[in-house]
Amino acid sequence: MKCPFCSQDNTRVVDSRPVEDTNSIRRRRLCDACGRRFTTYEKVETIPLTVIKKDQNREQYDRSKIQSGILRACYKRPIPIEKIEEMLDAVEAEIFNTEEREISSTRIGEIVMEHLKDLDGVAYVRFASVYREFKDVSTFMDELKKFMN
Repeated sequence: MKCPFCSQDNTRVVDSRPVEDTNSIRRRRLCDACGRRFTTYEKVETIPLTVIKKDQNREQYDRSKIQSGILRACYKRPIPIEKIEEMLDAVEAEIFNTEEREISSTRIGEIVMEHLKDLDGVAYVRFASVYREFKDVSTFMDELKKFMN
């Protein structure tokens, strides 16, 4: 593992522990060259997953795309980053628990919205407005009415 500070590859693990509710390990590392500490996370590599986009193109699953959408929806909301990470892990677990090799982007969006609805109403509506491509105020109001019920 290369040190992120000095780019030397002589680092060692000084502490390891499992991360709660995920299949990953948190490791504290120490760089022998510069003496600085940093944290890494190891995650079990899963079956490659292909996402079927709305235009029927296929692309490799990318966690960062879901993460950026969720972070945009939660922007300036009083939600701790730990809660967002927990939700992201739960979304990803649900996606991979389908045991399918392909999943539609529509299904991923629905899973994210289910989790956002429980996390924060405003973030849910923000995500839904982009995801469902609201064309006018009436479709936006229809979604709000569904949420309120």
